[in-house]
Amino acid sequence: MSLMLFLERVYMAIVIVFVKLLRRKRYTKYKLDNIKEEVELHNSHPSILVQIPMFNEKEVYRLSIGAACSMDWPLDKLIVQVLDDSTKSTIRDLVELECQRWKIKGLNIKYETRNNRNGYKAGALRDGLTKQYVKDCEYVVIFDADFQPEKDFLWRTVPFLISNPELGLVQARWKFVNADECMMTRLQEMSLDYHFSVEQEVGSSTYSFFGFNGTAGVWRIKALHDAGGWKDRTTVEDMDLAVRASLKGWKFVFVGDLAVKNELPSTFKAYRYQQHRWSCGPANLLRKMTKEILCCEKVSLWKKLHVLYAFFFVRKIIAHWVTFFFYCVIIPITCLVPDIHLPKLIAIYVPSAITILNAICTPRSFHLLIFWILFENVMSLHRTKAAIIGLLEADRVNEWVVTEKLGNTLKTRMFARSHRKPRPKIIESVNVLEVLVGLFLLYCAFYNLMFGTNHLFIYLFFQSGAFFVTGFGYMGTVVPP
Repeated sequence: MSLMLFLERVYMAIVIVFVKLLRRKRYTKYKLDNIKEEVELHNSHPSILVQIPMFNEKEVYRLSIGAACSMDWPLDKLIVQVLDDSTKSTIRDLVELECQRWKIKGLNIKYETRNNRNGYKAGALRDGLTKQYVKDCEYVVIFDADFQPEKDFLWRTVPFLISNPELGLVQARWKFVNADECMMTRLQEMSLDYHFSVEQEVGSSTYSFFGFNGTAGVWRIKALHDAGGWKDRTTVEDMDLAVRASLKGWKFVFVGDLAVKNELPSTFKAYRYQQHRWSCGPANLLRKMTKEILCCEKVSLWKKLHVLYAFFFVRKIIAHWVTFFFYCVIIPITCLVPDIHLPKLIAIYVPSAITILNAICTPRSFHLLIFWILFENVMSLHRTKAAIIGLLEADRVNEWVVTEKLGNTLKTRMFARSHRKPRPKIIESVNVLEVLVGLFLLYCAFYNLMFGTNHLFIYLFFQSGAFFVTGFGYMGTVVPP
């Protein structure tokens, strides 16, 4: 499994170097300025729907609505649709009032609510597309509630779709406004930078496949309907839609130089729930779609193998299993069973190469590499468990907990820090699984220190410490409610 993951990382590294050195990024082939001039000359602006799904977003609703309403596009060709599933009446009133404020300014903004949360985000987006005023729209833009697009976002994405009728999706990358909030957000940034800078860029540049990130993307509504629309059978409705659209022959483009501001979860509880959803959903989707992918006649055998093997199996399952079982189970057990010998190639060199290839995309945080390794190993516990739940379709397979957003602009962060509550008592913040794994690693470390002939105890002491730090609730921030 380590070698499978290593070869996948090396392949993507070779492709991304080739793409950047030869400037072969796919989105640079389009002449956006020429398309913009032609559209403005003939006043042929397409009608665009902007969807903003929300759920009790007290801290960020004003930022997201304001950013979406401020985008540069003719007002008679733009509809902003706020899909509010909030369960708190006070928050609903605030969001509706904000929509009314923009409506007075001349924006065509629609405030939509439901009496239930059937399908969660997918259900809200699906219901939003059934409204009568949407029938004339050609494209739909989706922003999660904490995303703040720049004014020129539409001009830097929609022309791709105008110029190429085979394109079904244009995906932008993410820019994190609170990356410096705490150590945990810095480490998240390292992982996500690799995803956008390498995984998404390689998928787009090789015309193979990459997943929709669920936000900061523009869909051709025709492609969305052709793929079967939004489905809520898994917790990764965005990936589900992208796979189905790809099987229908629609092409995607990733615009790596267009970043949309958003917020990383800065509390460990919120991050853990997010990672459960992001790990369980793809595994469950693989279970549900394997036969559909294999039987599809519109795509080549190579693309089928790429989606099943590289995109799903290696990146969404093997990557988690290797990280947890190898680094947190196999290596510690070898300290207790001296007859087992791990070759340095597998135990040191391959993992080091994988780590460097992952972390090199965030040079400003390269000095945090050791902390990133330790934290990723801790999180692999939850990701592995979630992937197994998804494959077996066990309990919590459809668990959906909205990632808490805190509105981490500079002023809000300063206010939160000056009014921060004391940390809860240890007993209230203990994560039992992390503590148990930490105790196991600590035992193996002491055993290796006393009886071992190698120096694995150094790694095991640090790794057990990382599990204890997380297990006792000292990872991430504590903010006021």
